Amino acid sequence: MKHLVDCFFPYLSAEQAQAMLRTFGKHPLIHQIHLFCPQESTKPEWSGIKTLNVSDGIFSSDSIRKMAQEATAEYCLLYTKTTPVELEPYSLERMVRVADDAHAVLLYSDYREIKNGELLPHPVNDYQEGSVRDDFQMGSLLLFRTEALKAYLKEAAGNDYLFAGLYDLRLYLSRYGNIVHLDEMLYTEQEEDLRLSGQKNFDYVDPKNRKAQIEMEQACTEHLKQINAYLHPSQIRRIEHSGDFPVEVSVIIPVRNRARTIKDAIESALSQQTDFEYNIFVVDNHSTDGTTEIIRSFHEEKRVIHLIPEEGHLGIGGCWSLAVHHPLCGRFSVQLDSDDLYSSPNTLQAIADIFHREQAAMVIGSYRMTDFQLNTLPPGRIDHKEWTPENGHNNALRINGLGAPRAFFTPLLRELQIPNTSYGEDYALGLMFSRNYHIARIYDELYLCRRWEGNSDAALNIEQINRNNHYKDKLRTLEIKARQNRNKQ
Repeated sequence: MKHLVDCFFPYLSAEQAQAMLRTFGKHPLIHQIHLFCPQESTKPEWSGIKTLNVSDGIFSSDSIRKMAQEATAEYCLLYTKTTPVELEPYSLERMVRVADDAHAVLLYSDYREIKNGELLPHPVNDYQEGSVRDDFQMGSLLLFRTEALKAYLKEAAGNDYLFAGLYDLRLYLSRYGNIVHLDEMLYTEQEEDLRLSGQKNFDYVDPKNRKAQIEMEQACTEHLKQINAYLHPSQIRRIEHSGDFPVEVSVIIPVRNRARTIKDAIESALSQQTDFEYNIFVVDNHSTDGTTEIIRSFHEEKRVIHLIPEEGHLGIGGCWSLAVHHPLCGRFSVQLDSDDLYSSPNTLQAIADIFHREQAAMVIGSYRMTDFQLNTLPPGRIDHKEWTPENGHNNALRINGLGAPRAFFTPLLRELQIPNTSYGEDYALGLMFSRNYHIARIYDELYLCRRWEGNSDAALNIEQINRNNHYKDKLRTLEIKARQNRNKQ
């Protein structure tokens, strides 16, 4: 095979670099090996190896720029980790062949990972137009077409990202040509992050990552402008909450088999102190563990409305639909998950007040992560400060969630329709509301999100994680197309 590949990987130590050289040094397709070295480190000196001094990490604009400048072969192979990687026989040849056939500007593949001493498959998702979240997983071995890198170098010459350089490159390449996912296990790497899925979910809102998130927002916003999916703040409308309703607020609690938590949730809702009337819809999705009996113990409390769907296959979104279309549903529908709590008796009042004050179609509060005993867990309070009145409706396409508790103006909720799923239905609504209507934010803590082994996302396997992420990427794809159509009109 005539094609040659320039290889780039970060330098950590002589031992680490020697391991990488054993993998790539004598490969017949490798033209040149480059090491990204921190400026303060001692340069390793090996024959045929070129060191590139970088002031920031491998994900920075500086590193991407130097890779593009130094590349002379037809393709560039970037490995983003410092842990060892092992190639399957002829895997690099396979990557180049497929990249040629598909004329890919970026190609990535499935891989295997060594985790807790066990060798496990790690499939990844296909790339789609809505794969604009900055944590989209491609694995650590990426093959770039050098021609596309050079084009990016001209396009983004002034960029100076510390954290979002590789992300900005990926967004650019999605506009420039084909990003191809090869559904084959082509390499093996060491996985060092051994946390469960539920522990990783909130990395993007950890305050220590705030600077990185600001950069990611800048890169994503520019991408949305380039693809005509950006919405100017003037396009967002405020509304009047007209109409007659039986109560001002309805708390919606979908539940299935939460005997350990449902009593706490209902009592949390009943403890609210308001200057208006409210009720509580508990949509019991055919529980079998005693949850139903616990709900029935509140039968003397007239504010508690116990619904059991006729259907036996509704998702969380379907349970929400049953409640919000009920004739007793209030002006505003407010979320409470069956294993969570409101953090004060003033939550509903605060939500209703800001609905009226800001003429909002949707309100999203802030919450604190706790264990089952309500002890605070890292990262503590999650306030989604990345949401701004000027750009929150655009930045919503980049992140995986918008916060809690969520509350909606009921007539619009009925009109837009809630997806009948048990994952991502709230995110779908947030995207649809943010396309046209003002979403108000409350940055004070209103809600306690309890993490325990019963959470639906506590310990998902990679297939479940990929399925969930694919669905949210599909929601983003649909939303991007809707915004592009709106802008065309």
